[in-house]
Amino acid sequence: MKLVTFLYQNQPTLGIVRGNGIVPVQRFSMLDLITVGSSALADIQTLSEPTLPLNESLLLAPLHAPKRNIMCLGLNYAEHAKESAWARGREAKAATHPIFFTKATHTVNGPYSDIPFDPAVSTQIDWEVELGVVIGRGGKNISRGEAMSYVFGYTVINDVSARDLQTAHSQFFKGKSLDGACPMGPWIVTADEIADPHGLAIRCRVNGVIKQDSNTSQMIFNIPAIIESLSRGMTLEPGDVIATGTPSGVGFARTPPEFLKPGDVVECEVEGVGMIRNGVR
Repeated sequence: MKLVTFLYQNQPTLGIVRGNGIVPVQRFSMLDLITVGSSALADIQTLSEPTLPLNESLLLAPLHAPKRNIMCLGLNYAEHAKESAWARGREAKAATHPIFFTKATHTVNGPYSDIPFDPAVSTQIDWEVELGVVIGRGGKNISRGEAMSYVFGYTVINDVSARDLQTAHSQFFKGKSLDGACPMGPWIVTADEIADPHGLAIRCRVNGVIKQDSNTSQMIFNIPAIIESLSRGMTLEPGDVIATGTPSGVGFARTPPEFLKPGDVVECEVEGVGMIRNGVR
């Protein structure tokens, strides 16, 4: 099932994508649906009308107002780890543990909304296509063997990064947390629709030119390993979003470096999940 949050009667509203239409669901929000779980999904499964045109609807991020920061993986693709080390003049070392950071909640942006650009803040805005994992039920100290049963579904994320701020502050948070720096969507695809999330093509295009082209099979730490490590001593909650890392091809590691500028259009796509498309303004 593909689940969206869209603007309906001037309110953010849950919707089910049916072909080229959306069936509004006003009895739940997206977070309510995730929290209630399988019984709520079964309750809305058979809804089929009224249907509104998908291409005429304003889609918001599926979880447009998350309760907690977006949880992210750094350097979780080997080739990206290598290119990042090279660009910074460092020796590439294999990670023995996942590298976690977060993006503030106000970074969350719509799947087709503009990415803000303010040259007084940053002139080194970079792209990062990622598979997003949405947690479906709360848990702590989750084992790898149980981890996938905690996944509600998947979405597409662009982990937009201000590289100059990231460098200046010597850490990830500030450079990753500018307003609107986490386009997400266009929907959540429920876990039952994706047979193997570790075998999906993942791509990013800027102005139609492919910049990143890889597969989620290349993740260093897969989803069960991520959930096991992240939940150790720390409770995960329904509606938590985990961005699982980006493959090689980011702008700052190119020769010469490339960064987004006003007028650019960024498309991030994950096979079987969807594509988001954001202009830079």
